[in-house]
Amino acid sequence: MFIQTESTPNPRTLKFLPGRDVLGQGSREFADADAALASPLAHALFGIDGVERVYLGSDFLTITKSDAIEWQHLKPHALAAIMDHFTAGRPVLLGDGAPADDADEADIAYEGEAAEIVKELKEIIDARVRPAVARDGGDITFHSWDHEQGVVRLNMRGACAGCPSSTLTLKQGIENMLRHYVPEVNRVEQVLG
Repeated sequence: MFIQTESTPNPRTLKFLPGRDVLGQGSREFADADAALASPLAHALFGIDGVERVYLGSDFLTITKSDAIEWQHLKPHALAAIMDHFTAGRPVLLGDGAPADDADEADIAYEGEAAEIVKELKEIIDARVRPAVARDGGDITFHSWDHEQGVVRLNMRGACAGCPSSTLTLKQGIENMLRHYVPEVNRVEQVLG
C-alpha cells in the first residue's frame, strides 16, 4: 500500500491520500481522542504524540499536529498507523457512526425568502467552495443564515480549521463569491468551537 501526502495551506496540517476510500461519502472531524472512539482509524492516530485533530474525508484524511512536534518526527508514525489500519481491514467508523456532512449545521427552520436564500447558499457552497477546499485537505460547511443582518456563518474543518490563511480565504474568496451570487449577503463569518 502506498500512501501519498500533500502539504496544505495550514503548516500544522498534512493531507494523507491512502489510494482508497476513507469514508466514501461525507466527512467527520475529531478534535480529541475521546471523540475519536467512534473511529478506530482516528483513535489510532490520536495515540501518536503530537496529533491534535483528525479529519476524515471521502478519499483522504488530514492530521493537524501540535506546535511542539515537527512533521519529520510525526509523519512516519502517522503513515504506519494509516497503513496498519487499512491492511488489517478495520472499519473507519464503528456501528452507526455514519458520516455527517451537516452535523455542525444550526437547527434552524427557515421559511419563505430566507429558505430560498439558504437553499441557494448551500448549493453554491457545495458546488463551488467545498470541492476547492477539499483539494487542500479541508472542508467548509453551512452553519446558519441571519436574514436580518445578511450574515452567513460557516464551519471550517480539516486543514481549514486554524489555518493562518483561512480568514483571508473566508473574507476575500468566499464572501466575495457569495455576495456576487446572493446580493442579500453582507458578511461571512466563521463559527468557532
